Amino acid sequence: MSAKSESECELCEAARFTHWYSADDTCWVADCDACSTPMVVWNSHGVEPSAEQIDHMVTMLEDAATARFGSGEFTIDRHMRQMPWHFHAHARHPEWLTRRWTEPVSRYTGVGGTRSTASTLT
Repeated sequence: MSAKSESECELCEAARFTHWYSADDTCWVADCDACSTPMVVWNSHGVEPSAEQIDHMVTMLEDAATARFGSGEFTIDRHMRQMPWHFHAHARHPEWLTRRWTEPVSRYTGVGGTRSTASTLT
């Protein structure tokens, strides 16, 4: 898989399709549109954030995952499988793959707030 430039990078695009838990000057946290788990994405294109930035991003991801799954009900997965050219990490529930196919996908309704799905929107 070849690296993509910033102009070609889907994570740099930061399209707002799914629920966004939070965003700041360092990163944003939203449901991944591929696996439906909370995902943190570094605002800069690349794979080498500072240790302080990584700590901050993991904390934001843990906050979102705790809100979604409950305390201790997830693991942090920092392996960048499909997009190895841009730092991101997922919070995975033990049954994330089953949940991906059995739960409705979340919808973007703004940053923060209550997570909505197609079945909860009126």
